Amino acid sequence: MMPPSSQSKLPPLAQRAERLRSSAIRDLLHLAGRADVVSLAGGLPDAASFPAEALREAADRVLRERPRAALQYGPTEGIAPLREWVAAYLRTQGMDFTPAQVLITSGSQQGLDLLGKVLIDAGSPVLVERPSYLGALQAFALYGPHLVGIEADDDGPLPEQLAAALPGARMAYLQPRFSNPAGRSIAPARADALAAQLAASNAWLVEDDPYGELWFDTPPAPGLIARGVAQGAHLGTFSKVLAPGLRLAWVAGPQLLIDKLAQAKQAADLQTASFNQWVLLEALHAGVVERGLPGLRQIYRARRDAMLQALADHMPAGVSWTRPAGGLFVWLTLPAGMDAASLLPQAVARGVAYVPGETFNVGAAAPNTLRLSFSNVEAGIMQDAVARLGALFGEAPQAEQTRSVPAPPLIRTT
Repeated sequence: MMPPSSQSKLPPLAQRAERLRSSAIRDLLHLAGRADVVSLAGGLPDAASFPAEALREAADRVLRERPRAALQYGPTEGIAPLREWVAAYLRTQGMDFTPAQVLITSGSQQGLDLLGKVLIDAGSPVLVERPSYLGALQAFALYGPHLVGIEADDDGPLPEQLAAALPGARMAYLQPRFSNPAGRSIAPARADALAAQLAASNAWLVEDDPYGELWFDTPPAPGLIARGVAQGAHLGTFSKVLAPGLRLAWVAGPQLLIDKLAQAKQAADLQTASFNQWVLLEALHAGVVERGLPGLRQIYRARRDAMLQALADHMPAGVSWTRPAGGLFVWLTLPAGMDAASLLPQAVARGVAYVPGETFNVGAAAPNTLRLSFSNVEAGIMQDAVARLGALFGEAPQAEQTRSVPAPPLIRTT
């Protein structure tokens, strides 16, 4: 019997499936995989930094010493010793979570999806800083929230805007340290003010901190949960400090929330891979992450410096950019009237890819913004790629034709 024709009428999908959207630029960015395109778009960790040999040795030890536990089903919440390690780490960051208050997830993205599933009802007001992480916006969108953008300056989200939006809000999603896409960190005094507002509210705080260990000069200040927000969920990941292919991250939070997230995770995938968790634990006990972090910080600091120098050398007048003190991203603002999305096909034709800023935007339009990542491009290649972008932006009708010094940085350097 022949399969149904692609023209056959199919039964309807669930209404929530209509909320699933792929970025309009996604297909275009696939071109970044071409050998002649330098991608400043994706925030991929430097693959040369992955400790492949150390992970092979860790896997060998796991299969030699505990094969049954590693290859069997495990607890939904994650293996106990890994949860203990995460809780101990979080105590060094000023957060007093017990191992029982830690849920191991299959990457931070799963944590965001589970939090959306457990916390968001259709129409729930969810507060996000502008700009905000695209993955979080996509994860939350499936559950039909009313997303509210909170403006930010060089110190972080504006307290007066957060105060005005908090009444009735279900949740606030913030990245306190080296945010994606802007690279900003919330200044200590601002963090105190925001934490006080959130602690006094009836809204959950979702604090996402994937880049906190990727600082370049000095360790960043603690986030908001460490400042007394009891109704806070903290997300962290091993993707940026070890290897994203392991798909290992965590959510820590109040016991009631963790219990519900675990139930939602049971329905999603039963558990995060036991083998990966045991290999990670072996690597942690062997000091692989601790030894590797100084080198990672050096790599990304050098590439950040190279990108900032290239921007200063090649961007036309009226273009400004951030100067991140950690993380993987620089945020560009073009002159008013320019559209980064419209210019992207021309950039790809010149062999460079970036992500238009509207992709990360909630609220007022910001078509003249874009995100660049310096994480996976060597300094010499980056200089040439940024030069091509500078030439493109300089030729655009709204751009000035003379080179300029960047505007005062949005991001603190300390």
